[in-house]
Amino acid sequence: MESNTGVRDRKANFRHTKIIATLGPATDSEQIMADLIDVGIDLVRLNFSHSTYEENSWRIKTLRKLSKEKHHEVGVLGDLQGAKIRIGAFKDKKVQLDAGEAFCIDASLPLGQGNEKVVGTTYANLADDVSVGDILLIDDGRIVLKVTQVAEGKIHNEVVMGGELHSSKGVNRKGGGLAVAALTDKDQQDILDAVKLDIDYLAVSFPRSADDVRQARELFMKAGGSGGIIAKVERIEALDTIDEILDECDAIMIGRGDLGVEIGDAEVPGVQKLLIDRAHDKNRIAITATQMMESMTHSPIPTRAEVSDVANAVLDGTDAVMLSGETAVGRFPVQAVKAMHRTCLASERRVLNAVSDHRMYSRFGRVDEAIAMSAMYTANHLNVAAIAALTESGSTALWMSRISSAIPIYALTQHEKTLRRVTLYKGVYPAPMEILSRSHAEVNKNAIDVLLRCRVVQENDLVIITKGDLIGVDGGTNALKIVRVGHLIEPE
Repeated sequence: MESNTGVRDRKANFRHTKIIATLGPATDSEQIMADLIDVGIDLVRLNFSHSTYEENSWRIKTLRKLSKEKHHEVGVLGDLQGAKIRIGAFKDKKVQLDAGEAFCIDASLPLGQGNEKVVGTTYANLADDVSVGDILLIDDGRIVLKVTQVAEGKIHNEVVMGGELHSSKGVNRKGGGLAVAALTDKDQQDILDAVKLDIDYLAVSFPRSADDVRQARELFMKAGGSGGIIAKVERIEALDTIDEILDECDAIMIGRGDLGVEIGDAEVPGVQKLLIDRAHDKNRIAITATQMMESMTHSPIPTRAEVSDVANAVLDGTDAVMLSGETAVGRFPVQAVKAMHRTCLASERRVLNAVSDHRMYSRFGRVDEAIAMSAMYTANHLNVAAIAALTESGSTALWMSRISSAIPIYALTQHEKTLRRVTLYKGVYPAPMEILSRSHAEVNKNAIDVLLRCRVVQENDLVIITKGDLIGVDGGTNALKIVRVGHLIEPE
């Protein structure tokens, strides 16, 4: 939906929860990508596990061309493969395992030589990390093995729950504890490629500790990257050090597939709620992911259970929800985004009108943080139509987004990277604004003009504007002004 001024009109369907769509073969056409932008994606995800640099380069180039044409900023998230432990490949691509049979995982077996009795593994030291009696979960727990003997790099197992097993499926140990490193050689090369692609967020897969996240950030920054770091919570060890991990990242992604295998599927909903709360306590962003609308890979409509899953994530307070295979390889990528969009809108009507008391009794360490919190308190207790946060880095808008509110926040900035970065902030939408004057009256007028072009305010509406005395200085927000549209004081 676009106005005749070339600025996207969001007032009719202003959705606070952000939607991330994974790109893949199913979206590799300009038309599909344009349709995804039109139905409201906020960010795209590039899965480095299943894509090449050349494929991702075309995707980003096409996305940003379309984004510019449609006046709709879309952020880009690059997702590292990480050290996911996998079995090798079978000669016949798949085997049938039956309960009670013996099955061996042998690190010395060539990866492509597996059969119904034995298979190799991508993790050479797997036998060192398991013991007799351990439960190994293959393919997200669809195949269950019990370790009966470990000797000379071979793990002998009894099949507890069988079924059809395909090549290269993931391996987890119930309860976690597999000690493979977080960053592989491939990840390190992908970080270099991510910098060349100018991504806005880098997601680190399977971190066990804050050190893993710190290492990824250091490599990213050393290579020239300037985006945010997302820690994917997929291992049980990450739960034990979640506060330290949150201190080192900008956001977390709750990877419910691998995490559910390690802690048990029944534990996932409670842990999801806990992680979202902890992220918000530390002013970090929370993304809920994995199997959100998985049936839409093959069906044009979601199941009622999937709708409830997305809705519950919104009710839990998640900042963003993510589609994976539904858009990357599914038959109905645009319909999947539409379904997620309408589910988020319906759920938000239940929660956004509640007045938040987040950090109500906290002390603030920075002036710009205090201004952001003051703006949200005022907005939630006054009939305000919108908030205009003039920002250099996006920090003020991020702090504002931590407060639950139905009032739209517009991050006004002249920096393209900041416009793309705030696409992940809940309830915040990017709006380009060139700073042509140092006069505060002129800046206020320009800010209101932007909101008018976005069609979120009209004559006599109240608007909160936050900005700094030194306009254009990062971290300098120190002023809050309440103005009435059409009643701005003209400069002398």
